[in-house]
Amino acid sequence: MMKENPSAGSPASKPRVGLFVTCLVDLFRPTVGFAAVKLLEDAGCVVEVPTAQSCCGQPAYNSGDRAAARALARQLIAAFEPFDYVVAPSGSCGGMIKHHYPHLFDDDPAWQARAERLSAKTFELVSFLTDVLGVEQVEARYTGVVTYHDSCSGLRELRIKHQPRRLLASVEGLSLREMEEAEVCCGFGGTFCVKYPELSNRMVGEKAARIVASGADTLLAGDMGCLLNMAGKLQREGATVRVRHVAEVLAGMTDVPAIGEPG
Repeated sequence: MMKENPSAGSPASKPRVGLFVTCLVDLFRPTVGFAAVKLLEDAGCVVEVPTAQSCCGQPAYNSGDRAAARALARQLIAAFEPFDYVVAPSGSCGGMIKHHYPHLFDDDPAWQARAERLSAKTFELVSFLTDVLGVEQVEARYTGVVTYHDSCSGLRELRIKHQPRRLLASVEGLSLREMEEAEVCCGFGGTFCVKYPELSNRMVGEKAARIVASGADTLLAGDMGCLLNMAGKLQREGATVRVRHVAEVLAGMTDVPAIGEPG
């Protein structure tokens, strides 16, 4: 069991967390959602997954479709208002809610207030565990050498850098080997990879080369978009590096095929 925050207290005093699963986790990697639930419950939270949740609206927002983004934001705000905290296993979606939702409603004071309240209680998963709950270690085992990619949104919008590395240091059997330029974009960027495929492919190619050069046998990150992008490129290049979401390793849920491997 994860080392629990001493302030978690009795069930009545446990924080009620709404898990925002995210589209990519729901469609491509449900294991990450289950890992997030395990990590949060082990840390003393009561976790619920609202069935009314939808896409956070980031693709529409990045494409300039503010009307669609606002409609999706309203639905998500309403779904998560009852909770003490909102937690997402994604720096990208977490950053959208925390930093961009309030600005979606600059001309609508009532909804802007609701968006600001949601923003204040929304966190990326690993950041929530370490920065809010004070979790210092997990009880998990992973035999191998890993390297970690810092996703753009998590790093630059949410300042997630040391948090995953701190918890990974407590995983038995795991050795972390940093790649060169771990903070450089992998080339996914949501709709960026669709609008600029040649540039995106060059960027992920450079990232894949650095991953392989690190000598690690496993690549970890906290955003499914980045992970799917890098896993695809590594496979096309014939690399044998396994790719996993960091939550899977921290929760000890690595008995499923790595991302991109046949089930």
